[in-house]
Amino acid sequence: MAVRSGLTVEEDEQQQEELVGPTHHPSAPLDELFDVSTTVDPSYIISLIRKLLPPGPGTNSSCDGVASDATDQGSPTCTKEGNASSTSKDEHFESSKNKSENMDFDHSVELSYQQGELEDLCNGLEQTGDSVGDEAWEEYGCILWDLAASKMHAELMVENFILEVIFANVMVCKSLRVTEIIIGICGNLACHEVPMKRIVLTNGLIEIIVDKLFLDDPQCLCEICRLLTVGLQSSESIRWCGALQSEQILSRSLWIVENTLSPQLIEKSIGLILAILESRQEVVDTLLPPMMKMGLASLLISLLAFEVSKLMSERMPERYSILDLLLRVIEALSVIDEHSREICSSTKLFELVSCLIKFPDKVEVASCCVTAAVLIANILADVTDRAFEISLDLSFVEGLLDIFPLASDDMEARNALWNIIARVLVRIRETEMSPSSLYRYVSVLAGRVDLIEDELLNQQLDDSGHGHESFHPPGSTADARITSLRRMISILNQWTAAKDYANDNVNAEEVVKDRDVKKLLNCCHKYSQ
Repeated sequence: MAVRSGLTVEEDEQQQEELVGPTHHPSAPLDELFDVSTTVDPSYIISLIRKLLPPGPGTNSSCDGVASDATDQGSPTCTKEGNASSTSKDEHFESSKNKSENMDFDHSVELSYQQGELEDLCNGLEQTGDSVGDEAWEEYGCILWDLAASKMHAELMVENFILEVIFANVMVCKSLRVTEIIIGICGNLACHEVPMKRIVLTNGLIEIIVDKLFLDDPQCLCEICRLLTVGLQSSESIRWCGALQSEQILSRSLWIVENTLSPQLIEKSIGLILAILESRQEVVDTLLPPMMKMGLASLLISLLAFEVSKLMSERMPERYSILDLLLRVIEALSVIDEHSREICSSTKLFELVSCLIKFPDKVEVASCCVTAAVLIANILADVTDRAFEISLDLSFVEGLLDIFPLASDDMEARNALWNIIARVLVRIRETEMSPSSLYRYVSVLAGRVDLIEDELLNQQLDDSGHGHESFHPPGSTADARITSLRRMISILNQWTAAKDYANDNVNAEEVVKDRDVKKLLNCCHKYSQ
């Protein structure tokens, strides 16, 4: 067996792993260790930033101008935080990690460039058009992209002028891959509070990034949408809103959603719309009205129609997350007073969401069906006549009851389901129904007695846990639930009176079981008091 330095190959590899730490992080140079506990040496990160300093007036090849406060840093670990989920490709990372072990580092970490000198560099770069090579960005930029997911590493980077280096390069960058890496680094930095504030304070950086929405590269656009989403969800959302509010930018954002063929970009761009709707009220008031004038409502419904058709025909799991996001966006829009009527009055939307309620394989798209139920409740609150349309649609009623176990952990969705059921059942005129129609209705209700009982038991536990099981104000969810149960009792009693005739007119195997009817009646009486 081959040996080296008196060790076997296996022992040698084990010793190297112990020295360099986890293999999924870049290895730190052993001769440049700061007095901090970290899986990545701060001077290693600083050296990567230096490598990306573009050549400009008054600079030299060693790029000593990046400052370091590394001795003041805490003890970082390279764990992902917040939304810092988008990282560079593994092959780039592994290649860069291997090459970095043999790099020559400048051991000095003294501050030799001040902020103003770096700004001069950026200005000079704009005039000369010079830029660091694409290969360097592929190699070193991808490592920084990954490391920026760690809060401690991200803060170290911004203290050592990573944003100024990024700004200098993005001004003249012609490579789409480099642009993707640059924005990807910003996206991960923005997931942390201190770097986010520094991004906002870097004059012109947000604007030049937003301007990149006019690129035609799906990967770049994915990273831009991710960064903008993080920005709108942060405490600095007003600043990001200001960069997005021009008609050209908003129009381009909707154009991307409508025209891209990339599932990943569809998901990211829809996520950006959701971030706008869920942001601060000032952001919603600024961005939503012009987007609605540009046809946001009809665009969302068209996209939903496409995704529902895909679900019904092809069952493509990779598109389920897109469908879920679309429903969440439409649901969020349906509760905004100034715009809810436009979305809730759409017959096409109601038909599409009803298809999801009646979808047989709900477990596959559980969250989609749950959101669809909440959306239906919002629509019925705005357009009450819809309730009559679905009151005699037994497959719809059946689908509603089947959603209860999928929403066991979602109080809002369960409340929405009871409100829908109450609106539907109050429109049933059981005394005027034919025995066969009455039978079909009872078969749906009694056939799901176990689902109903489980839901009522869960609801009782939830109510008692909040200490308000005996208080049911008019219009409350408890009021809707009691209304539903009392209407079930009336329907079941009518069935009991007419069942002898009905049993003579249906197949023997289809006869509703008396024990199920009795069990449901007892359950309804118990929980409607």
